[in-house]
Amino acid sequence: MEHVYASIDIGSDSIKLVVCELYQNHLNLLAATSTPSRGIKKGLIVEPELAKTSILLAFKQVEEMLGIKIKKVIANIPNHMAEYKIIKGECDIPGDLITSHDMINSYKAGIKANMMPNEEFVTVVPIDFKINGKTVMKDPKGFPGKKLMGRAMMVTTPKKNVYSVASIIESLGVEIVDISVGSIGDINCFRNENLDKNISAVINVGSDITEVSLYNKSIPVSTKIIGAGGNDIDKDLAYMYKIDVKEARKIKENFALASKRNADVSDVYEIVNNDNVKIKINQKAVSEVVESRINEILSLAKDELNDLTNKPIQYIIVTGGSTNMLDFEYCMHDVLPNASKGAVKLIGVRNNKYSTAIGNIIYFLNTLKLKGMNYSMFSEDDMEELSSPKESNDDTMLGKVFGYFFGE
Repeated sequence: MEHVYASIDIGSDSIKLVVCELYQNHLNLLAATSTPSRGIKKGLIVEPELAKTSILLAFKQVEEMLGIKIKKVIANIPNHMAEYKIIKGECDIPGDLITSHDMINSYKAGIKANMMPNEEFVTVVPIDFKINGKTVMKDPKGFPGKKLMGRAMMVTTPKKNVYSVASIIESLGVEIVDISVGSIGDINCFRNENLDKNISAVINVGSDITEVSLYNKSIPVSTKIIGAGGNDIDKDLAYMYKIDVKEARKIKENFALASKRNADVSDVYEIVNNDNVKIKINQKAVSEVVESRINEILSLAKDELNDLTNKPIQYIIVTGGSTNMLDFEYCMHDVLPNASKGAVKLIGVRNNKYSTAIGNIIYFLNTLKLKGMNYSMFSEDDMEELSSPKESNDDTMLGKVFGYFFGE
């Protein structure tokens, strides 16, 4: 075992917490959980004490799996009102060769000049560097030069987005070592050479909201929030059949299909409605209700993408917990013919609701590489305890190989 990293994604429906190890350039799952969330609406914390209880439960579950306490974590910050700004900065090179420290210094002036009073800095996503005003490259470390100019996309959010999350997590005795947003996590989870060369988009269909993010060569450009998601399907079914929302969700998850195309009219689900009347629901009828709402959400996402850019989008990836429904691809291809459903490949969490949490770990690792740092969130004592026989991790399995920074 080499280095271990934890990442938390605080959603309206669930808290996703994953812990992975990086071993021989492979990202391996150690533990993961998805616990119901409370006190969170539309991706924002509205009742801190309820949210704190939900987050604490997620930490406790993962700590029981690992046998040790999680002391540090990467936290996902709400994308609401996130700003994306291209910044430029220049610095002198004091030594003979460019270092990672010089690369970071080249951004500092640009960051300072572009920050607004009510904004909180989240991160900078490097675009490229220019050496001595001439040579442009992605990673100039180790090259000779006297001046270095760096371009990057700076991501900021309102201060309340950061502090609402940070205050709760830190009150639990957990240190936040880095923050990110969903647009960065999602693209890094699915990033490949094609995305790095083209204009792309990710649509994350969550429970309360759907996030639509646009990218240029895997660099986030903009994010739009749609106030609709999987919970609207539950409400539709509850209204249609006069049943409790919780029962409606069970029907959605265990009986309905996302599309009526393969639904069976003879497959019947029996339930007692709110009028105490026993009713029979056939799979085709209930799937029509689900399909209608999914098509509406994807159509709204398509409209947002058209507003974000008039350029052709070569790749559209659809992810989020709602995409796990059987036959979701049929709805997706009806509305977005060129889109593909995301596939989280990390063994043990092959579920799209984890795409943001996993992607944020990958991005964090890429950032470490840029800085030339070697870092683990777990101490040597923690890691020794993790790998000891009494806390067996024999079920840890190799996941996907993450893409190196700048697609190397």
